[in-house]
Formats: sequence, structure tokens, C-alpha cells
Amino acid sequence: MQHASTRYGIDDADASEVGVLAEVDRAASALFAPTGLLSAEALKDHVPIDILASAAENGDLFTARLDTGAPVGFALVSLRGGMLYLDQISVHPDQGQRGIGAALLTRVIDEAKRRKLRRIALSTFRDLPWNAPFYAKHGFREIRRSDMAEWMLELERIQAEELDVSKRCFMVRKIGWL
Repeated sequence: MQHASTRYGIDDADASEVGVLAEVDRAASALFAPTGLLSAEALKDHVPIDILASAAENGDLFTARLDTGAPVGFALVSLRGGMLYLDQISVHPDQGQRGIGAALLTRVIDEAKRRKLRRIALSTFRDLPWNAPFYAKHGFREIRRSDMAEWMLELERIQAEELDVSKRCFMVRKIGWL
């Protein structure tokens, strides 16, 4: 897991680092600025510290750290509808294009297997290269709205308060028979 001379690892998050992870999330949001898909207010937002802390305590938060120990990315998951839901992957833009997002996603897939879950779901922007096309390369497939579970429709309603959900999609990756 390295790019140039930068080495990193993926591990369970520690609750003491959630402040840094919130800053990583805020920095990663800057990638959306030129897209016009997020409001200026949303670009300044981040996953709330209490959510990150709770997820760290529950084993639902994974951190990418440089070999120096500095956190540079995270994956946040939750259990919804009998499947693992990928709430968020964020990688600091200074560490982008180094395979960290893919390594975090692999950790999420491994976690679904460990929990003996057969599917991982997520919601993402359909056309941004680092969103739906990235996940499609890793085995995720867009699902039709008519196939969305009630909890997905509820998440979509919440997202619609701040986002144009017509530009988003839900994707699912089957893990297989476990």
C-alpha cells in the first residue's frame, strides 16, 4: 500500500482522532466546490464529531493513517436493512490519487464479510468520477428506485433537503454467499 514514498495503513479508528477526521472530511468536501453540487454551507460541513466518536467506539469507523500515524482518511459505516451501509469515505485531497480510497473501500468490504453480511449499499453522485464510477469499478451497481428499500427512500428524503437527489443514486455490491 504505497505511492511514491508515502506509506499508509488502514485500521480501526480511535475516538481520540475524530477531530482530525472531521478536518479531513471538511478538506475533502473542497473537491465538490467546482461541481456546483453542494451549497457553500454544505461545503463547510462535516460528519458531526459525536457521530464519528460513536462510530469509533462501535467499530464502524476505519482510519487511513500515514506511516507517521497521521490520519488522512476514513470510512464510516452503519448497519441498515440487514446490510452494511457506507455512509462516507473521505480522503484528504493532499493524499488523493494514492489508492487510499480504494484501500478504505476494501476494508469496508472485509468488514461486511466479517459480519457475515451479503450486501453493501451506498448513496453517491452518479456522474462524478470519484463517486459512482469509482464504486462501479469496485463491483457496485446502481439500483432502480423501484428496488430501493424503505430506509433508502427515507435517506433520499433527508438528502433532498440539501441536495439535488436526481443527480444521485443508490448502489449495492453483493458480497456473495457467506
